[in-house]
Formats: sequence, structure tokens, C-alpha cells
Amino acid sequence: MALRRRVLGAFFFFTLIFLSCVAAPLAAQVPRPANFLAQHYDVSASLDAIGQSISATAKIDFKAVEASSSVRVELHPNLIVKEIKGADGKPLTFERDNQNPLIVVVQLPTPVATAAHVTLTYTYAGLLVNEENSPVPGVRAALISKNGAYLLLPARWFPLTNFPSNRYTATFRLNVPDIFAVAGTGKASAPTPTPGKNAVEGGRLLYTFECKNPAPHGTFVAGNLQLNPKQAEGISVAVYAPRASSANAEEFAASVAHSAIIFSDMFGPIPDPTFTVIQLPDGTLREYAAPGVLLLSQRIWDPKSGDRTIAHLVASEWWGIQVLPATPGDVWISDGLARYSEALYAEQNAGKEAGLRAVDEFAVGALMYEDAAPVAQAARLAPYSPDYRSVVMNKGAMLFHMLRAQMGDVAFKSALRDFYFQFAEKSARIEDFENIAERRAQAAAKSPQEAPNLRGFFAQWLNSTGVPEFSLEYVVYRTPKGFRVVGKIKQPLDTFRMPVDLRIDTEGNPEQKTIDVIGTESGFTVETFGRPKPGGIKVDPNNVILKGSTPLRARAAIARGEDLAEQGQFYYAVMQYQRALAIQPNRPLANFRMGEAFFYQKNYQAAANAFREALQTVPEPSEKW
Repeated sequence: MALRRRVLGAFFFFTLIFLSCVAAPLAAQVPRPANFLAQHYDVSASLDAIGQSISATAKIDFKAVEASSSVRVELHPNLIVKEIKGADGKPLTFERDNQNPLIVVVQLPTPVATAAHVTLTYTYAGLLVNEENSPVPGVRAALISKNGAYLLLPARWFPLTNFPSNRYTATFRLNVPDIFAVAGTGKASAPTPTPGKNAVEGGRLLYTFECKNPAPHGTFVAGNLQLNPKQAEGISVAVYAPRASSANAEEFAASVAHSAIIFSDMFGPIPDPTFTVIQLPDGTLREYAAPGVLLLSQRIWDPKSGDRTIAHLVASEWWGIQVLPATPGDVWISDGLARYSEALYAEQNAGKEAGLRAVDEFAVGALMYEDAAPVAQAARLAPYSPDYRSVVMNKGAMLFHMLRAQMGDVAFKSALRDFYFQFAEKSARIEDFENIAERRAQAAAKSPQEAPNLRGFFAQWLNSTGVPEFSLEYVVYRTPKGFRVVGKIKQPLDTFRMPVDLRIDTEGNPEQKTIDVIGTESGFTVETFGRPKPGGIKVDPNNVILKGSTPLRARAAIARGEDLAEQGQFYYAVMQYQRALAIQPNRPLANFRMGEAFFYQKNYQAAANAFREALQTVPEPSEKW
């Protein structure tokens, strides 16, 4: 007995050590609360297309969140701070954080009281050539080249506080070669000519953008862009693209306006429904939304095939611009909801089946890296990474879809409107949305006992990883009045608790019943008039719940391979396609994609073999290749 106590004591001791070691890096991921928030910017930047560099000054008005004598900002690690001056013009002491070079800390001569203001001017310069040291790991969020430039806000190309949650007013002055046009956030004035530094560089233009409404401003694209001003359904849409890509500007404007009208009716209007659509060069994010600005990369520049992408970007003006996440851990209410708005748009625009096709894509995307982190711990994930897209955007969208089924259409859409009206031009936490959803669900229920248990739903799906994979055991009995089906629904998650639909297809009308599935095994009994058809009993027949299955896991592996192939990692892409074939043999799309990967590796015989295998079986109707 004593030995057993010693063993148990040692076990718990080492368990505590392990948990403390695991918790330490996770805690390090949580951003430190800002002690000062930027209220207004005056940024002047000169872009050197030949040297691929930027030199800039940023005069910033800060407001103290707490009494402090040091101001922390985030600035791209490649940008070297030359000088920081106070309002009196005197230089101040500053340093880069040794542990995190994104952080620049300046020491003030005297502490600043809470709610007081201080003005600092930062002078800095540096190269913006590739994704090296990018604040968004692996993503080229800012680039300057002889062909053009783009400066996305996540690049922190000017000093930021409390990203992605801060709002501010700003004036941006961008000095660029006169062969470039510049488009981005804010109201633009006509460019004014300025002299070049030398004859080789040529003339230059100064673009000024005024941003008078507080918002996360500061995203710009410069290059050989042609302005195409359009009007669609009473909404102004300016389309900026190279001349060769400007032919479909009218279609882009129509798609943007149509999405904006649908979302205005669904969620409520935004203050300024004017939009700027800009083509983004390849090599960076596929799409990005800034205040009033929608960016699409060249490779998806197609208003017909990209209508859902456009809807996603337009929805981001509501969820991500008007309603900002309070912390990086709250991005489910912005990026997850903007992604689910794609399905709401598709359903409204093309019918219920179109919306369900979007949901099917979300489910596959969610299963790609679902176990990377719980949705509510999104701060652990690098923004825009494959893990982030899988957990926050796709699984996040599926959570909204499941919540809609729990609450009912009317209550769910009312909750979205309430959430928007209450938090427009503010920051919101996940808990804020939870409270609104619970109130709407209780108001819609006929009695308090019939209201869905949303607390349990949120705890299960937001704070945990893992998805159920349902299996059935049942026996059919003949009764005097028909048939009785007695069985069990099984799934592997101990803490799972959710109402699950069960449909029994019979020789007559189908029978449907909702079963409260609790834990790993839940019994059910269903009376039917007609004889149940062989294999005719289906769990979650309408695919409301995010769940695993052999076809979905195979599709998720294929999607991981496609993601890797797009990054040029063909060796690892082939491994994912092989994993898909191990899960579901003779999957033609997996063989076809593997053939493509072998072809790009110049392994032509292996490519031919994979293509031949792909032709041996009939592809599923939902797959295109």
C-alpha cells in the first residue's frame, strides 16, 4: 500500500511538472495587454522601388490605458528605428525587445497618467523584400519591388498597438515612382508631382489618404493599376487592376454590391457602403479585407468563380472591421463569422443546396488541422496559417452552422443582428456573442425547459478539440403495429453531449427522431409503420454536425496535400495523397493530385501511373479534377 502511494505521488508530481512545462509556452503566446493605444497617425512614407525599401516617419498620438512611463508598439523586424522624438522634439531612449524583435519599447522622461495623451514621432527605414522576419510567419505581408508594392496592415509597416483590435484615425502620405498608382484605405486626394532623387529614378508622385473614421486603416497597393469606377445597385465600387485584368470590373462591382445588399438586409447597414476592389499580386495572401477595401490576388481574380470569396470579403466589413475582436483569442466572432457568411450568402443567392455545398467545404477544411488548438485559443495560432484557416475560419464557420441548427433560423439570425447593432464600431469578446445567443434562444423557446443548452454547446465546441465519428448498432423487431428499431449511437468523445437527428428510411414514409447523445454510447428506440430499408438508418442525415467519417477524412488529407502543393512542397503533398488513399483506397482525386505532384517533380513515370490509377474508378459527383 505504501509503495502504491509512493508511485501515485511520483506520478502526480511528474504530471504537474509536465503540465507546467506545457503551459509555459502557451502562456507566452498570449499577447501582453497594451499600456498605450494609438488614437491618430500621421504617416509619411517614401517607397524606393529600385532598392526595395521604405523610409518613413510616423507621428502618433497615444492614449494611456494605464499609468506608465514606457510605450510599446509593434513594428516589422526588418524596419530599423533611427530615432524617436517626444512632442518637444527631443530624442527619447528606445530598444527592441530581445525576445520578440517585433516589439519596440520607448522610455518616456516622466510617467503618463491613465487616459492622458502623449505624442511621439518614429523615424525608421528598411528593406521589404520577402517573407523573412514577417510578423505573419511564412506570409509576405509587405513587399516593395520595381513592379509595384503592397503594404498590408498585418505587416506592421508602421507602429501598431493592440493589433488586431485597435481603431484610429489617420493621414497617410505615400511618395512613390510616377509610374505607380496607389489605392487603399481612406479618402484619396489627387496625387501631386514631387522631384525624384536622381535621373535614374525619374519623377515621383505623392498620394495622400485621409482616414477620418476610427478603424484599422493602413493597407495599400501600388503598381500599374487602372481605376475603373463603377455603380451597381446604387453602390459605388472602384476597381483597381492592371489594364489586362480590368475587363471584368463591371462584374466585380455587381458581385460586391449584391453581397453588400444581402448582408445589409441580414445584419444591418454599415455606415459607408462604398468599396474599393484591388488586385493583389501573387505571392502573398489570397484575399484580404481592410476598411472599405477588398483585395484579391491575381490567381483568383475572377468574379464568377470567386463570388463566394467576394462575399467573404464583403462580410468582413461587418465581422472584422465594424465589429472587431477584443483580443487575438476572440477572432472566432470575426473570421469565423465572416467565413460562415459565405454560406448565408450562397443560400440567399442560389438556394439552400448552394449554402450546404459551402458548409460541406467548411467541414473538410475544419478536419484538415482541427486538433491544432481549440477555437477559443486562436491566439496560439499564426494568423492566416493553414492551422488558423482550419480552426478559426472553417471549424469556426461550422460552429455557427451547428449553432443555427440548435437555435433555429429566426433566433439565430436575430442574434446576428443584435450582435452587430450592439457592437458595431466596438470590440467584442466571444462571451459577448454567447450571451446574446443565449438570450435569443431562450426568448424563442416555448418554455425554459425547451431552450437548448448553449452553455454546454459553447464549452464543448469552443474550448475543446476533437469531433465525433458516429457508428450504429441496432436490431429491428416486428410489432403488431409495424416495426421497432432498438439500438445505440456510438462515438469516441467522453464529454460529447448534443441532440442528434436520426432518420430511418422505410418502405413507407421515413421516420425521424432526435436523440440526446451523451458520452460514448446512447440508446434509442424508434417505432416505424413501414419496414426499415437495409442500410437505411442514418445519423445526422442533414450533416448539421461537424463529424468525422471515412470520406471526409480522406478529403481532408487531399486538401492538406493541395495546400502543400500550392506552396511547392510536392514531396509532402504526395505523402498526404497517399494517406488519403490509405484511408479510402481508389479515391480518384487523390491519385490525380498525386499525378500532378509527381509531374511537377519531373517524375513522369510515377505521374503516368497515378493518372492511370485515377481513371480506373469513377470520381464522386462533388469532386472536380
